[in-house]
Amino acid sequence: MSGNAPDGLPKGNRVWADGCYDMVHFGHANQLRQAKQFGQKLIVGVHNDEEIRLHKGPPVFNEQERYRMVAGIKWVDEVVENAPYVTTVETLDKYQCDFCIHGDDITLTADGKDTYQEVKDNARYRECKRTCGVSTTDLVGRMLLLTKNHHTQDEHIEQHVERARSLSTDNVAMSPWTRVSRFIPTTTTILEFAEGRPPKPTDKVVYVTGSFDLFHIGHLAFLEKAKEFGDYLIVGILSDQTVNQYKGSNHPIMSIHERVLSVLAYKPVNEVVFGAPYEITPDVLDQFNVKAVVNGFRDRESSIVNCPLTSIDPFAEAKRRGIYHEVDSGSDMTTDLIIDRIINHRLEYETRNRKKEKKEADVAKAMNLIKVEE
Repeated sequence: MSGNAPDGLPKGNRVWADGCYDMVHFGHANQLRQAKQFGQKLIVGVHNDEEIRLHKGPPVFNEQERYRMVAGIKWVDEVVENAPYVTTVETLDKYQCDFCIHGDDITLTADGKDTYQEVKDNARYRECKRTCGVSTTDLVGRMLLLTKNHHTQDEHIEQHVERARSLSTDNVAMSPWTRVSRFIPTTTTILEFAEGRPPKPTDKVVYVTGSFDLFHIGHLAFLEKAKEFGDYLIVGILSDQTVNQYKGSNHPIMSIHERVLSVLAYKPVNEVVFGAPYEITPDVLDQFNVKAVVNGFRDRESSIVNCPLTSIDPFAEAKRRGIYHEVDSGSDMTTDLIIDRIINHRLEYETRNRKKEKKEADVAKAMNLIKVEE
């Protein structure tokens, strides 16, 4: 393949990226978007549950869910299941990959070794930028905070609150890779994720709407079903305020900018509407020339008909026009179920986050990336 990659070196034909891809978010998607710029085809290895438990702790999603989610990202050409946690030259050769691409953070084995050391030593490693402001560790911390008052039963509640807030870091040093920071959206980032083409005059436009918080397998399955009704899928993303009104507590877990990027990263989606109106009005349908409105009756997150926010049926106009359709996504996954998984295994995830942070902090100290507090 002609041309150079973002690092100025020649592009490859088949290139490799790998990871856990647990709770796949726009940070993962952005890493894979960048990795695709290094070659013609992007092959993504996803670790199985056993490997993740050994080296990091329990995953939030099981391996089948993670394989499906990664395969749905629009920059991914192939998924390799059961990929080894330590990336080797043998693995790259087995899948005819020229080199491996990873973000500019570090991934460690259970005994604290760099999982990419062998491919680095053999000049089969290239690097892209990590997306600042989000990580799986960050999202787990947000969910622990969300329910901290309901799931801490002992007398040390303030210690649990603070540990969740700091994601279980110690006071010696904080990892530069998994510390919590807030994602700062830019127009450049949105454009990099967007498809960038309007619908063709002959395209049948499909419209769906929802919160799409903590984008998961249920969302993906629903969008795949919705896309079958036409050629061009527009997803209306409800505002943070609207989601909070009908979900309450500290919902949504992810901001509207994070939710928009998560949705844009997936293959069925052509366009999104920021802060879409709760009610799908005639103006919305006419402006986008919508010919089908799809709603999920199984996944309550893609169905907001019974939302207590208003007594108005948000799909009334679509029904009046005869363009309303309901689908069964085939998935029972919801954002609430994800949060339940986190809370039910709270201590395991807090321990996982603490260990991960400590290992990375130790390496960062050795690399002089952070200063040790006296």
